[in-house]
Amino acid sequence: MTKRLWYIITWPSAMLCTLFAIWLLILMPGWLQQPWMHVKLAFVLLLFFYHGRNHLIFKQLQNDEVKYTSRYMRIWNEVATLVLFAVVFLVILKSAINWIFGVVGILVLGILLMLGIRLYKRIREKNPEA
Repeated sequence: MTKRLWYIITWPSAMLCTLFAIWLLILMPGWLQQPWMHVKLAFVLLLFFYHGRNHLIFKQLQNDEVKYTSRYMRIWNEVATLVLFAVVFLVILKSAINWIFGVVGILVLGILLMLGIRLYKRIREKNPEA
């Protein structure tokens, strides 16, 4: 199941998103002059590195090499959430708010996600059959 998910959904989605992004930038070259687009592309580059790291983790798991705890993997999963929130908010808000408020917002979201993970762990420890 994981092989199908990875090779039939995840990689093709990454390739299609990249293709459509390049196409969009060819159609709208003026966006490359906007500062918000530079920040957004930096976050997208971060997503490429994240995707590559996930591929390494996937390969390790395929070889029965479990190097990470479930807690680490839950936190690792939220990294993509933070980056995707940053990308979406950059596109929606562009330069409507100061970038410092955006960074603070992402940090607050990250803190809330970490608190949520801790709360979930406590609930699981109290109720092991959940």
